[in-house]
Amino acid sequence: MPSHLSADRPTPQQPERSAVDALISRTRRLRGDVAAVRQGTSVLDEDDPRLRWRHALCELAVNQLDDLGAQLGQLRDGVPAQPDHGAGERQADGSPHGGTDGGSLLSRTGCAEWNLLTDEVSWSEELYEIFGRTPEAGALSLDELPSVVLAEDQPLLTSMVTGCLVDGRPMDGEIRVLLPDGGMRTLHVIGEPVLDADGCTASMWAVLRDVSRLRRSQHRVERTRASLGSQERRARAEHRAAAELHEAVLPAWHGALPLPPPGPGGLDVAAHRLPADAPDLIGGAWYDALRTPDGRTLLTVGDLTGHGIAAASSMAMLLGALRGMAMAGVEPGAVLNHLNQLIECSARPVLGSALYCFFDPATGLLTWAQAGHPPPLLFRDGVGRPLPAPDGVLLGAASGVAYEQDQEALLPGDVLVLHTDGLTCRGDGARGPEGLLGLAPRFARAGTAQECVRAVVEEFGASGRPDAACVLVARVGT
Repeated sequence: MPSHLSADRPTPQQPERSAVDALISRTRRLRGDVAAVRQGTSVLDEDDPRLRWRHALCELAVNQLDDLGAQLGQLRDGVPAQPDHGAGERQADGSPHGGTDGGSLLSRTGCAEWNLLTDEVSWSEELYEIFGRTPEAGALSLDELPSVVLAEDQPLLTSMVTGCLVDGRPMDGEIRVLLPDGGMRTLHVIGEPVLDADGCTASMWAVLRDVSRLRRSQHRVERTRASLGSQERRARAEHRAAAELHEAVLPAWHGALPLPPPGPGGLDVAAHRLPADAPDLIGGAWYDALRTPDGRTLLTVGDLTGHGIAAASSMAMLLGALRGMAMAGVEPGAVLNHLNQLIECSARPVLGSALYCFFDPATGLLTWAQAGHPPPLLFRDGVGRPLPAPDGVLLGAASGVAYEQDQEALLPGDVLVLHTDGLTCRGDGARGPEGLLGLAPRFARAGTAQECVRAVVEEFGASGRPDAACVLVARVGT
C-alpha cells in the first residue's frame, strides 16, 4: 500500500546506522542484565506476593526491551515489503522471535489506510494476522471495525476516528478486539489524517500494534502489587493485634515487681523483655511473678514457637492457665502436666518451653519444674551455677509424660535468674549461657533485682537477636 506520507509530506531521512547500532547494543546489554535478574527470581517462593511482584516487574521490563530492540532494528533496516516469517529473525538480545505471543514485533505490527473518496481499504499482511482474518475475508471498513471491538472500547474508537477525520487530530489509544476463535487482543492504535492538495482529509492512515503481551505483564505486576499491599495490611493488623495482646496479658509492671518491700527472706523481683532485631516479630515469650494466697511467690518464664497473633493468643491462653493454677496452689510439676494436656486439646497445637517456680519465704525453699527450658541460674557469693534440672520435655511434644519437680534452698542475698532461650542465642554467636554466669561479680555488688536486670540488658541488649527474649531476676532479701 502507498505510504501515507505520499500525499503532502517529504520523505524523512534515515537515521545514522552507526548511532542506531549503538542503541541496539546498549539495549541488548540492558536486556541481558534484566533477564539475569528475572532468572534469579524465577525459583523463589510463588506464595510470596512480594517476590511474585518483583518477578513480574522483571518480566515486564524484558518484554519492553524486546520490543524496543526490535523497533530499533526496524529503524535501522527498514520495513521489508513482504516479511519472511521463516527467516528466523532475531531480537536485539539475540533470541529468536516468535512464540505464543504472536511472533516478532513486525508480525505484531500492521498498518491500514481507509480512503474516504473511494471507500477503498488497504491492510498490510500483518494486520490480517493480528485480527485473525484471511485476506479472502477482506479488510474491515471503518463502519465494520467496531463490530470486532469490545463493547466497552467502542466509544473510544468512535471518538478517535471522529477526531481524526473531522478535526484532523492524530489518533493515539488502545482498543481490545475480539478474534474469530474467541480470543482477545489489545491493540495500540496511532494514526493521522492524510490530506489532499486542497488540505481536505482524503484518507486515514493508522498503525496498529499488538501489545497484549505487555499489557498482560503490566496486569500481572498490578495484581501482585495489590496482593502485596493486601498482605502487608493484614500483617500490620496482625502485628497490632499481637502487640496489644502482649500488652494486655503480660504484667503491667516493667522493672521491679510491685510487691511489698522484701523483708528478710522475701523476694525482690524485676524483669525485662528484649525485642528481636525485627520489631514485627511478636512471639510467644512471657514472664510473670505474683504473690499467691498462701504467701508464696510464683516465678515463671516461657516461650512458644511461632510469631504473630497465633503465638500471642496461645501465650495468653497458657499464661492465664498458669495464673489460675498458681492461685489454686497447684504444684509446679502438676502445673506443667496440665499445660501439656491443654496444648494437646487446643485447636492450634504449639511447642513451648517453660519454667515454673514457687518460692516460700517461710522456709526459703524454691520448688520448680521445667519443660525443655534452660534451668534457673543461682548466684551466691559472687559465683553462678545452673540448678540441676528435673526431667521435663517440651510442652506439646508428647502426650502422657510426667514432669518432675525439684527443690533448692535459697539463702539471703542469693540471686536467681530465669530467662528464655532468645537471651543467650545471639545470631552472631558472640554471647552464650556462659555470658550470664560471667555477670556473677556484678550481681554480688548489686543492691536490688533491678540493678541485676540492668546488668543483663547492658551485656545482652545489643543487636543480633533473632527472637525476643525475657529475663526475670529474683533477689532474696537480707
